[in-house]
Amino acid sequence: MLSSRLALLSLGFALAAVPALAQQDKPVAKVDGITITEGDIKLAEEDLGERTAQMPEERKREEVINYLVDLKLGAKAAAAAKVGDGPDFAKRLAYNRDKLLLDEYLTVEAKKAATPEAAKKLFDDTVKAMKPEEEVHARHILVPEEAQAKAALERVKKGEDFAKVAAELSKDPGSGKEGGDLGWFAKDRMVPEFAEAAFKLEKGQVSEPVKSQFGWHVIKLEDKRTKPLPSFDEVKPQIDQYLVRKAQQDIIVGLRDKAKVERLDKPAAPATPATPAEPKKP
Repeated sequence: MLSSRLALLSLGFALAAVPALAQQDKPVAKVDGITITEGDIKLAEEDLGERTAQMPEERKREEVINYLVDLKLGAKAAAAAKVGDGPDFAKRLAYNRDKLLLDEYLTVEAKKAATPEAAKKLFDDTVKAMKPEEEVHARHILVPEEAQAKAALERVKKGEDFAKVAAELSKDPGSGKEGGDLGWFAKDRMVPEFAEAAFKLEKGQVSEPVKSQFGWHVIKLEDKRTKPLPSFDEVKPQIDQYLVRKAQQDIIVGLRDKAKVERLDKPAAPATPATPAEPKKP
């Protein structure tokens, strides 16, 4: 009974795979009698990568099919010219076969490491190790001279809107048009003089003029917070990529450790002399 159920289950899997295989083998074009299939298109898309990645789907498909047409015609002409009969081509073919085998092996094996459980564990461990980091949200007015900074500060003290004064006076090309808004930032993102002054302020406070290598600043602190941690879903693609790359590196290191590698283009390394045994203490 159990063997019958297993057989039916295996048959179910096989039947489920048939439509996918049929789609792969579906012909889409013929070039001098040579068939181009959906599977060929998929392989070509992987090979072309960034060259077609940004194209609209319909145009990309046309580009890939045209590429395959040229590829089939070129390969047919090369075969007729017996380009593939020489020893150099055989070596290149063997090299590319090894490369494709390695790439496929690393892809298949490394995917086993990027499990949902491994990704969640790495995220949790990383979050636990992270120290809370303070951020501030600030605006500033940047001017070349101290006198200009004092004049801007005086206008703010008399009740003018800080953002309005910044939009009018600030020479910072990045934030001037935004009312001096610098957004949220951690202390290490700014030059020391600016960061020290900004992080000493309380919410709503405006600093005295502060000099840095860029000029003179008047700073207004909008708010403070502890930097929010990213969610698991936000960083999962990067985590999966890290797990795959680490697994691939581990695989290569493991293969090297088990292998006997002999360098025939270099003289053999001298044998390491044995460490003399220490005399026994009486």
